[in-house]
Amino acid sequence: MPTTDDRQPPPRFNAARHCLAENARLRGDKTALVMVGEGGTVSRLTYRQADRAVRGIAAGLLGLGLKAGDRVMIRMGNEADYVLVYFGALAAGLVALPSSPQLTADEAAFLMENAGIAAVVTGEGFSDSGAAAGCLHLDAEAIAAMKTGEPLADYADTAADDPATLVYTSGTTSRPKGVLHAHRAIWGRRPMHAHWLGLTETDVMLHAGTMNWTYTLGVGITDPWACGATTVLYNGPRDRGIWPRLIAEQGATIFAAVPSVYRQILKYADLAEHDLSRLRHGVTAGEALSADLLDAWTTATGKPLYEALGMSEISTYVSSGPTIPVRPGSPGRPQPGRRVAILPADGPPEPLPPGETGLLAIHRSDPGLMLGYWQRPEEEAAVMRGAWFAGGDLASLDADGYLWFHGRNDDLMNAMGYRVSPVEVEGVLAGHPDIAEVGVTELAVRADLRVIAAFVVLRPGAEPDAEGLIAWCGNRLAAYKAPRAIRFVEALPRTANGKVQRKRLAEAAA
Repeated sequence: MPTTDDRQPPPRFNAARHCLAENARLRGDKTALVMVGEGGTVSRLTYRQADRAVRGIAAGLLGLGLKAGDRVMIRMGNEADYVLVYFGALAAGLVALPSSPQLTADEAAFLMENAGIAAVVTGEGFSDSGAAAGCLHLDAEAIAAMKTGEPLADYADTAADDPATLVYTSGTTSRPKGVLHAHRAIWGRRPMHAHWLGLTETDVMLHAGTMNWTYTLGVGITDPWACGATTVLYNGPRDRGIWPRLIAEQGATIFAAVPSVYRQILKYADLAEHDLSRLRHGVTAGEALSADLLDAWTTATGKPLYEALGMSEISTYVSSGPTIPVRPGSPGRPQPGRRVAILPADGPPEPLPPGETGLLAIHRSDPGLMLGYWQRPEEEAAVMRGAWFAGGDLASLDADGYLWFHGRNDDLMNAMGYRVSPVEVEGVLAGHPDIAEVGVTELAVRADLRVIAAFVVLRPGAEPDAEGLIAWCGNRLAAYKAPRAIRFVEALPRTANGKVQRKRLAEAAA
């Protein structure tokens, strides 16, 4: 458990150095990263190799004239170079902007323009289309040359509060907003290691996500490297039943995924065929873990499953784990060392007593908290409540300190672990020539599954075509943002002032 004295990082602190320099010195030949590909092909990277490649990329980026604080966008698939470029940017004192390969060209172009990127690194199948004039474009060949070029002698001498990462997430407007994190954010993740992940240098972490996702970059790579552990990722064809085989083959001691992956394992994999004896436990985040799925997993495997609650602005800060007993239906308790409170939705930011529902808040002194929203001062001011950050989740704390989630205080949706703004999806659908009005919200299709649904009022004479509207969105939005269901209605529920009441859309369809 962190003490009062070590909650904050040293004043001079570089996140990449924290994860790699000491590991390269003490355990240079230890495997840092395992990539399992199609047909079971395996490639490995030791800590010494990762440190060398990262410092080579850092030197290469600075050699092109990039300066401290410049933004470097990563537009790559699930490949080892993704993480090396990410840490290379941090090692150079630059700001890494990881992006999803699911983004359309227009969505990627918005991020490039909004962030004012100085360079974009692309992998196979991607281009720099949409980048501003003067922006550097680096491909796989350029990165390969940097990895073997003359490396930096040492990591950049950054301050703990210097910007390191810019992650885009949905906000209250029709466009994503950038969440800017400092180098200290990696230090701020330390309560997770003992109290959620139970992570030490002897562990092998298998993560079911792709590198572009902050859940994977954090839990799948950054956390194992910060502890000197080994991380395993898969970049072969999608196979819903492959994870038990990888756990057995790679000797994984911790498995990380979203709840839906655990449900798919139970449905499509034959657990009895695989030796899961080295697996200590699974961890899950991104979506709520239902009590029935928790019971089904532990019954089938005999392994604990630990849940966490977090967000892009702070990562995970409430969890169950080796030191926090599981309580079905609750994601757990605030991790030791965190200052968490429930605040009134309106009024002074004074913590509410146990049992009362309000805004879930974390103290602004937490080193894992973001620096702020990129060029969004109004949205940033809206989430800062005195000494607290309150991101919009409604929750309560019981007498034992366990958190109970009660939804959102705004209309943001959760799609496969990503926050999605209904305004963004509505804006895309509103451009369709057959649509007169549209409202978007989450729709429960079964007890443990919610999907993005669009409620559509057609123009006179237009014929309902749900598949056509879904395809329209698929060409303009990342796959995780596109609606999975279309409901045609006569009218949308509205307030007296004409605002769509998204929480009543399902009632209108019924």
